[in-house]
Amino acid sequence: MVLNYIWIAFFVIAFIVAIGKLIFLGDTEIFTQIINSTFDSSKNAFEISLGLTGILSLWLGIMKIGENSGLINALSRWLSPVFCKLFPEIPKGHPVMGSIFMNLSANMLGLDNAATPMGLKAMKELQELNPKKDTASNSMIMFLVLNTSGLMLIPISIMVYRSQMGAAQPTDIFIPILLSTFISTLTGVITVSLYQRINLLNRNMLLFLVGLSSIFGIIIYFFTTLSRENMGTYSTLIANIILFLIIVGFIISGLRKKINVYDSFVDGAKEGFTTAVRIIPYLVAFLVGIAVFRASGAMDILVGGIGSFVGFFGIDTSFIGALPTALMKSLSGSGANGLMIDAMKQFGPDSFVGRASCVVRGASDTTFYILAVYFGSVGISKTRNAVTCGLIADFAGIIAAILMSYLFFY
Repeated sequence: MVLNYIWIAFFVIAFIVAIGKLIFLGDTEIFTQIINSTFDSSKNAFEISLGLTGILSLWLGIMKIGENSGLINALSRWLSPVFCKLFPEIPKGHPVMGSIFMNLSANMLGLDNAATPMGLKAMKELQELNPKKDTASNSMIMFLVLNTSGLMLIPISIMVYRSQMGAAQPTDIFIPILLSTFISTLTGVITVSLYQRINLLNRNMLLFLVGLSSIFGIIIYFFTTLSRENMGTYSTLIANIILFLIIVGFIISGLRKKINVYDSFVDGAKEGFTTAVRIIPYLVAFLVGIAVFRASGAMDILVGGIGSFVGFFGIDTSFIGALPTALMKSLSGSGANGLMIDAMKQFGPDSFVGRASCVVRGASDTTFYILAVYFGSVGISKTRNAVTCGLIADFAGIIAAILMSYLFFY
């Protein structure tokens, strides 16, 4: 229901803004631009789904090997002490725990292409446990918010974009993003826990949070000992090695259990194809709504309004140039990437705005895209408080990213 209202709001606001531009500014091209954006975004939605088909088939095939070999079950048992606190509805040792872990691990490494199929696999398994098939369960909401908050250890793609734009030190945004995304994720977990009355003040959760904070500390310390050039090289190398080890590890687990690895992979790959087709309507709907909102100029008006409001109170407005990326990030990953690149082109990759745009982009993930794809893949129409919790985590990530940008770069 919330997604329905938001989707309608995109079109209503875009129409009002477009009419205003036509009447008061005489902009006769505005509706042409809007209509063209609907065609382009529809095509883009299909291309995204088509591009996901091969990736989904690959990773769901690998996951099927892990499922048939028992490796997913082993991961589930290992994670039960912590995940059972965050997902109290999931039975102990259920295979979905392993799928959730694999999805979150891929997100932490900044491997979106690997995270999506693993996340869709987890969502399918959560739907099997869901008593109300059209309504998001508590476990689904917690899982979605963990994804939308975008916990990322190594922001590979952002560092690559900075390198391509000619940044003197493409990796200088690494630590600010790491801290921002951690705050976003922690806020998301606490928000969902308050809604669902989950007690986080217990031994297992406290040990987990302390351990996770220690890991972040070690990673930060390790990368601060490297030169700027080596930082990007090592982060990319480590992420790719871990990813390849996952693939090899799953295949070896299948061989040890003497299952037919090839047939298992093919069975999982078939699921990837059907899932990619299933999400096309949801992607088209949301990407068209976002495109119309942006093409009408509503996004520019919103950013300008925020800038005027902040300036009225005498607060420094240097960060306003990064706000389009921050606002678009919740709506569209590709759109946010485009605005981030545009900010680096306009202000320079090593400018405050250029760096802040990169930090904001990495602070959390694309809330509405993830909600549309993940919920759409299992037919969830009633999202309950998933949008609210996701946006709270997003907002915390944006504020943290802006503060970190001032701390590190201003």
